[in-house]
Amino acid sequence: MIDWSTETVESCLESLSFRKIPKVLARDYKPSGSYPIIDQGQNLIAGWTDDDSVLISIDLPIVIFGDHTRVFKYIDFPFVRGADGTQLLKPKAGIEPLFFYYACRAINLPSRGYNRHFKALKEKNIPIPPIGEQRNIARILRRIDDAISLQDEQLQVATDLKRSTMHTLFTRGLRGEAQKETEIGLIPESWKVSTLGEVAQLKRGRFMHRPRNEPRFYGGAMPFVQTGDVVRSGGRIREFVQTLNEDGVAISRVFPAGTILITIAANIGFTGVLQFDSACPDSLIAITPNHSLNAEFLEYFLQTQQKKMDELAPKGTQKNINIQFLTPWPVVIPPKDEQREIITILNVINNKIDLHRKKRAVLDDLFKALLHKLMTGEIRVGSLDS
Repeated sequence: MIDWSTETVESCLESLSFRKIPKVLARDYKPSGSYPIIDQGQNLIAGWTDDDSVLISIDLPIVIFGDHTRVFKYIDFPFVRGADGTQLLKPKAGIEPLFFYYACRAINLPSRGYNRHFKALKEKNIPIPPIGEQRNIARILRRIDDAISLQDEQLQVATDLKRSTMHTLFTRGLRGEAQKETEIGLIPESWKVSTLGEVAQLKRGRFMHRPRNEPRFYGGAMPFVQTGDVVRSGGRIREFVQTLNEDGVAISRVFPAGTILITIAANIGFTGVLQFDSACPDSLIAITPNHSLNAEFLEYFLQTQQKKMDELAPKGTQKNINIQFLTPWPVVIPPKDEQREIITILNVINNKIDLHRKKRAVLDDLFKALLHKLMTGEIRVGSLDS
């Protein structure tokens, strides 16, 4: 670090005049209202209230820290404080509040589970550059933060568009046909309804070894797609975390590219189409449709069924479904040419979603790198602006 001074987080703080204003309990959060409720959760706004007696509108801006969650939020608008664990931090004169917020985000604060973290945070040191440098650092980081937020908004818009488009396509089709009532609701007259067991082969994954952290089976050339990989895939499984060697492959089951995978334990009913051959554990079921259904079309349709599958999954210590649960699941069968046209439309939206995700990931990596380098003085703002 260059010749900047450092101070503990605790020594940077000043007293707040509104600490005694009551918090709003989680059970009293409303879905709408006049004033936003800010708590320690991941979302910026946790709920709303109309109670102006608990409104905080002075001493702003401030930084909110989640004592349990380690989440930081920069708040520069009137708000209501929510729930337990929401710590309010205001830096003293001479420390730019937005810089303080980013300096806190740069702190390595290991998780202690759901225990409190505020005591540990207060003991951490942050750099204190000259006020002009503080403002410049905050300005650069805010610019990237805003770009990330824009990608999040555009991703949400594209995701909502996909959801509404799928609902329309799978109930009305593309031909403007009259509709008929079926066991799964209205569908076009020419479409048929069958069951998953009648139109596809279902086979459960396999990995015979327990526990799964045994190193002698891992690290080879065969992808080993697991539940998390499917949940994160957005319908097209292109990435994986783990691989198996020859010994691991020998005790598992391998499925070819083009196979639909569906999650059956804990995270119920998430699907994706394999883009490569992969071994799979018994927490996944492989679905291979016959000639009547295109795999991409079936996977898109199954995406619309995930919530219902989760709701109907047998309750127990952990939710689970199996081949017997999936076999009678109803599926729609449009004409093959209409299936292809529906796939084309949804692929366009999916590609847009993928693009926003990639842009967001690039910006997130840039933010993390700059946060570290700017807070240590390894990069100066002047070199970025020139």
